[in-house]
Amino acid sequence: MELLLGYLKSRIKILILILFIALLFVGSDILFEVPLIVALYPFLLSLVVLVIAGAIDYALFLRKHRSLLISDLPETGNVIEKDYQEIIRLLQEESEQQKKDASSDYNNMVDYYTVWAHQIKTPIAAMRLTLQSEDSDTARKLMGDLNRIESYVEMVLTFLRLDSDSTDYVIREYDLDEIIRPAVRKFSREFILKKLKLEYETIEYKTITDSKWLSFILEQIISNGVKYTSSGGIHIYMETPGILCIEDTGIGISSEDLPRIFENGYTGFNGREDKRASGIGLYLCKRIADNLGHKISAESAPGVGTKMILDLRKADLTVE
Repeated sequence: MELLLGYLKSRIKILILILFIALLFVGSDILFEVPLIVALYPFLLSLVVLVIAGAIDYALFLRKHRSLLISDLPETGNVIEKDYQEIIRLLQEESEQQKKDASSDYNNMVDYYTVWAHQIKTPIAAMRLTLQSEDSDTARKLMGDLNRIESYVEMVLTFLRLDSDSTDYVIREYDLDEIIRPAVRKFSREFILKKLKLEYETIEYKTITDSKWLSFILEQIISNGVKYTSSGGIHIYMETPGILCIEDTGIGISSEDLPRIFENGYTGFNGREDKRASGIGLYLCKRIADNLGHKISAESAPGVGTKMILDLRKADLTVE
C-alpha cells in the first residue's frame, strides 16, 4: 500500500492534468448542449484507457523498484534517468575509493602499533629480569608499575586484534586452574607490597575456551582488584560449576556507574579520581568474553568491594 501511494504521489501532476482536460471536454460538450450520454461516453472510455495505462505504468514502476533492491541499476527510460545513474556511478566510485583509502590507513596504523608493541616488549622483559634479582619494597613497586606498562601494551595489541580480519584463537578444552594460577602469579609482588590477602584454592573445572584470551580477561580483573584495593584482599572461587568469581574488598563501584563499566572509554567516578584509568580494560574483557561465548558481569557497592562474575558454562565453540 505504501508503494502504491508513493507511485500515485509521483504521478499526481499528470493525473491532475488528465482530469482537468477530461473535465474541460465534458464542460464544453455541456455548454454546446450535447446530449449527456454523448458527453459521458468518451469520458468513461478515456477513464478505462487511463486505468489500463496506469496499471501498465505501475507494473513497470514496480519492476524498476524491485531491480533497484537487487542493487543492479535498471535500464534507463529517458535522459534524466541516465543522468541520475551517472551521478550514482560517480558516487559509488568515490565511495569505493574512500573505503580503500580508509582501509589502507587503518592497516598502516595497525602495522605501526603492532611493531611498536612488540619492540617495547624487549626493554620490558629486560627490566623484569633485572627486578627479579632484587627483593625490596622499591623493586616490588617498580615491578607493579612494569606490570601495568605491560598490561597497557597488551591492551593495545588486543584492541587491534579484535577488529582484525583474522584471529589467533585456539579453542579447546582447558583446565581452568592452569589458566588462573599464572595470571595470579603475575601480580604476586603487588600483593606483597600492598599486604593484600589472596584466597584461592585449586579449581577443578574444565572449560572450552582460548587460554591466552581468557588469561587477558583474568589479568585485567585481577589488576583492577589490586589497583583499587588498599586493605583486605582478593578471593577467587567457583560459586557454582562454571561460574567463576573474583571478589575484592576495594573501593567498589557506584550504582550509577555499574551498568556502564563495560562501555568503551567509560571510567566512572573512581576512574576520574584515578587519572591513570583508560576505561578500555573492561570493554576489551566484554568483547573478548562475547567472542569466546562466555558472559561477564559485575556486582559492587561503594566501600564494600567488587565481585566480577565469569560464566564459562555455555561456550558455543568448536574444539580444535
